[in-house]
Amino acid sequence: MALLEYDIVYTSQKAIKGSVLAEQLAYHPLDEYHRLSHEFSDEHIMATKKDEQEADLDEWKLWFDEASNLLGNGIGVVLASPKGQYFPSSARLGFDCTNNMVEYEACAMGITMAIEHQVSRLKVFGDSTSVIYQLGGEWETRDTKLVPYHAHIMALREHFDEISFHYVLWDKNQMVDALATLSAMSKQTVANKLPYMSDSKLRWPTAN
Repeated sequence: MALLEYDIVYTSQKAIKGSVLAEQLAYHPLDEYHRLSHEFSDEHIMATKKDEQEADLDEWKLWFDEASNLLGNGIGVVLASPKGQYFPSSARLGFDCTNNMVEYEACAMGITMAIEHQVSRLKVFGDSTSVIYQLGGEWETRDTKLVPYHAHIMALREHFDEISFHYVLWDKNQMVDALATLSAMSKQTVANKLPYMSDSKLRWPTAN
């Protein structure tokens, strides 16, 4: 009512960046797996902004991130189709690991999602310099804990005609960071609000 005095009309935000949702999911993971459902009414669902650069007709994009707190480690990813469809997913890690291991877990989960969607061309975005530059070939992977992860993702690369890895600043990766935050806080139930979101718990490392 106070806004009417100044002829100000409040309009709620209808669009979010693709990376913000993934970050939130990673900080609030769920222990139980919820089946991914793509059939839902688009009424009252927020739209997601496309990147400024239009993607090629067959090029998909993937954002990944991790989150760690006293409750555990969470990972979040968002897979985006060339048509602007967004597929967020998150998981809580049920084992001890370093921050870089968590980042690799997130990246591996996202790439696996892309394979399941039969993606042939993929751009991968993350805010971990170590993981992105190691996977891109700019840096050498020397940490013995990370070598198996690097080898695992290199094997996954064979499923694509083209895949590339790109570093993004943290503030450009907020959706995925939000997903990771959601996943790390396992007591929160977000699937009721986002029926199209997939959440699970990983009890063992992806790469051994």
